[in-house]
Amino acid sequence: MSEQRDTPLWLPPRPGEPRSGEPSADEFRAPPEPERSPEPERSPDPFEPRRPWWRRSAGLLLAAGLVVLKFGAKLKALLLLLPKLKILTTSGSMLVSIAAYSLIWGWRFAIGFVVLLFVHEMGHVIQLRREGVKASAPLFIPFLGALVWAKSLGGNAAAEARVGLAGPILGSIGAALCIPLAEATGNEFWRALAFTGFFLNLFNLLPVVPLDGGRAMAALTPWMWFAGLFGVLVLAFTFPNPIILLIALLAAFETWQRWRALRRGDEKVRSYYRVTPRQRAGVAATYLGLIVLLVLGMDATHVERTLDDV
Repeated sequence: MSEQRDTPLWLPPRPGEPRSGEPSADEFRAPPEPERSPEPERSPDPFEPRRPWWRRSAGLLLAAGLVVLKFGAKLKALLLLLPKLKILTTSGSMLVSIAAYSLIWGWRFAIGFVVLLFVHEMGHVIQLRREGVKASAPLFIPFLGALVWAKSLGGNAAAEARVGLAGPILGSIGAALCIPLAEATGNEFWRALAFTGFFLNLFNLLPVVPLDGGRAMAALTPWMWFAGLFGVLVLAFTFPNPIILLIALLAAFETWQRWRALRRGDEKVRSYYRVTPRQRAGVAATYLGLIVLLVLGMDATHVERTLDDV
């Protein structure tokens, strides 16, 4: 039986219509590829090893060290000119520091912190004047603390130690005065401020110049400068930040200069570091006593914080 067709045999097929017995074009068309979902971005592998800490810090420390060694004298001359600029008065630099610290801690804590710095530096000023040395008012540098300008630190290493330790002594008293305020008001703000003040003065007792502990070591045993320098370098490599790096560079530069002067055998330099046993004992007792009291003060004012407080 023949198959019926709608189109007569004598007519050509319509455009696009396959001839009789020929496969359609759709049969030769490749099937569409399945859509692929975009690959997620590769997150950093938490177990991927990081570069060693000494590689992360050594480059920055070396570059900064070369700058200090090459331009050390020029930087020192520039710093000596800073107090002569009228804009950098004590009150003006205090306001600038308060504004800078407010970005981190808020204005209330910034004011308290700068006041504690002022009390600490006034300890140096008072003792310098007692030693007969004219001293400037404190000059504040944001995120670096404060400093006092003087032509010398006294006539000998014992006087230098007294000047150096006077700052932590008065600064510790200022921090301790925050404890009665915390007890009277019940506000943990004062306790946190006291803790910060104790820590600040304890950090300054590291036995390395130009920190206050290094000044004390001038009368005790100058070779401790190298132990203090090693400790600061460990801090700089372990917890690298600009402040610790700058302290490490200044410490290395001044320790090298002082030790080189001692090795020259100049009688004037040797007489500067010559102290009596009584003076050495007084400096040692004050230095070690301060460390013990500051550690106890930090323990008494430490405020426990939990994730709910953050």
